[in-house]
Amino acid sequence: MNRHSNLLFPLIRDFLVIYLPKQKAVSPHTIKSYKESLNLLINYTKEAMDISMMKIDFETFTRNHLENFLNWLETNRKSSISTRNQRLAALKSFYSYASNRDIAVVSYAQEINKIPAKQIEKVHDIKYFSEDVLKLILQQPDTNNKREMRNLFFMILLYDTGARKQEILDLRLSDLHITSKEPYVILTGKGQKTRFVPLMAKTVDHYKRYISVFHQESSEDSFLFYVVRKGVKSAMSPDNVEKFIKKYGRTARILNKDVPESLHPHMFRHSRSIHLYRNGMPLPLLSEWLGHAQLETTLQYYANADTKMKRDAIEKATSDLNPSRTTPVAAIDWNDDETMKKLYGLV
Repeated sequence: MNRHSNLLFPLIRDFLVIYLPKQKAVSPHTIKSYKESLNLLINYTKEAMDISMMKIDFETFTRNHLENFLNWLETNRKSSISTRNQRLAALKSFYSYASNRDIAVVSYAQEINKIPAKQIEKVHDIKYFSEDVLKLILQQPDTNNKREMRNLFFMILLYDTGARKQEILDLRLSDLHITSKEPYVILTGKGQKTRFVPLMAKTVDHYKRYISVFHQESSEDSFLFYVVRKGVKSAMSPDNVEKFIKKYGRTARILNKDVPESLHPHMFRHSRSIHLYRNGMPLPLLSEWLGHAQLETTLQYYANADTKMKRDAIEKATSDLNPSRTTPVAAIDWNDDETMKKLYGLV
């Protein structure tokens, strides 16, 4: 072991055995993560540079070498960007500790601190519910109550059309075309773009019942959903919608924990889209139906979500005894490097 190794490995030991557990009182899980990061770097260095552990020192870990190591984690070990960034953060933490303990490490710490964390591509994680959950939610309003009958129809229309909350609130009676052979509604979305969305037969039935109660003498220009204040009709507010949907979500969740914990209107749009996509609606048609300006937007939301659903289902159906869930036990190589790892707290 050279004099630089005599500096590196004692600092590693103090970092893992004394500083983290006794001075910082970090969790065993965190210590394990830091230990794994250092071990991965050391093992990579041994193989990449074809040297023994005893010849590794701070000078070995140049910025270029550390960047190659991080790339190796992604390409060879198939680590995620998040894991790559966690490994880098662990190494930076060690270098910060080491540079405070010995001034000779400061220049090395400055170099590693110049390595930026890699940007993680944004993945749209959408919230949705199953068709069974939808059925339960729609059972919550008491249709003997006039206001709750209105709330039920709002949720039915929200789901059937896959519309945004505001698109439904902006609807006027003239936007619904029920007398045609193919009933449809005209929705006005972002950028004042309109789209024609067909209505299912059951939605039309609910519409007719709703109209008979709420719009007996209304003009075609009247808002479909409204509230009355001091005898004047005005459009229903988004807060009103949020409030009654959350209420029905809470009561439904008591009966079934699959109901989202905080139900909100946009989940109806996401859920309807997921159900249509999984039942065979092509993405280009789904994109047009949703009013997305770009097909890529639809792909990011619903194709990714469908992949996640399939993965979750596979995970749930895979036994813990399945070989894909078990971790192979590595053979212990009792050589000098292993002895050094034990000595310096890396094992």
